[in-house]
Amino acid sequence: MVGLPKKKISSARRGQRRSHDHIVPPPMMNCPQCRQRKPTHQVCPNCGTYNGIDVLRLDAKAKQKPE
Repeated sequence: MVGLPKKKISSARRGQRRSHDHIVPPPMMNCPQCRQRKPTHQVCPNCGTYNGIDVLRLDAKAKQKPE
């Protein structure tokens, strides 16, 4: 036979156990170039810059050079 709980676990005790299972939103910041909200340490999806450098535009130019 398998082990079974001897008593019912109250909702308060169950809630205390689950208190750390909540979802935390990712940290956001304002882009210094376009002032739109963006995730920290990522390229801005609106203007394509990171740390003042046009990252997405540089990639597009690099792809055009081999032609």
